[in-house]
Amino acid sequence: MEFKYRAQAKHIPMSPRKVRLVADVVRGMDAEEALTTLSFMPHAAAGPVAKLIGSAMANAEENFGAERENLAVSEIFADGGPRHRLAPFGGRFGGRGRFKPIIKRSSHITVVLSERAE
Repeated sequence: MEFKYRAQAKHIPMSPRKVRLVADVVRGMDAEEALTTLSFMPHAAAGPVAKLIGSAMANAEENFGAERENLAVSEIFADGGPRHRLAPFGGRFGGRGRFKPIIKRSSHITVVLSERAE
């Protein structure tokens, strides 16, 4: 039976689209290799994703006694969190008398690690 080790971060103040760009790069990598890759990425989403992978690794070590070297990122995804619309005048005035609100997006990131086959 293969164990899955999971960590989740909610309400990250960043759009899910930006987080998915980073998540697609590290999906399927070894956990240590993913952390090294993320440390050199210029994207703002690399910080929260790296922190979350480190948290999932710590969960696997502390709670289940897994080896850090055997862990790989099997699943990683970013779902949309709550959107905050700035009220009452947070927006721009558009053409033809319309109003275009500014929507601040957030995301929920989930990382699932699994042990590599020896």
